[in-house]
Amino acid sequence: MNVKLAGIFAGMGFGFLLSWSRLSDPTVIRNMLLLREAHVFLIMGSAIVVAAAGLRLLRIAASRAFVTGEPIGWSVQRPELRHVIGSVIFGAGWSVAGTCPGPVAAMIGEGTLGGLTVAAGLLAGVALQQTIVGTPAIERQPATAPHPVGL
Repeated sequence: MNVKLAGIFAGMGFGFLLSWSRLSDPTVIRNMLLLREAHVFLIMGSAIVVAAAGLRLLRIAASRAFVTGEPIGWSVQRPELRHVIGSVIFGAGWSVAGTCPGPVAAMIGEGTLGGLTVAAGLLAGVALQQTIVGTPAIERQPATAPHPVGL
């Protein structure tokens, strides 16, 4: 199976799980933010644990990325003001829209009009960020630093 096809199947599986767990339903997200539904925190927490363990194992095994062939790794840096501002904006957008980027794709797949609206807002935010900062973050990094992987 080629890499592109594997990515398509992985994306379909991820979207199915988001829909099946109802994480594409803004009401479920709202109830989670109001601390009424703990299962969303459990789903996110288990995803973080699995991803962190998997990435550590891939790094220990000196694995390389499928697409670029680069070593899997990440750099650790102190939080800067831009990280705090970005987190606040992301959190505000999440609370207003009742969703985040992953579930937006699932919402679009389900045919939900709200998903298209949020996707348009996400794309506008990315364009605005590039307009304000000037260059994407990936271009501002030194060539020798590994690409950061969020955990």
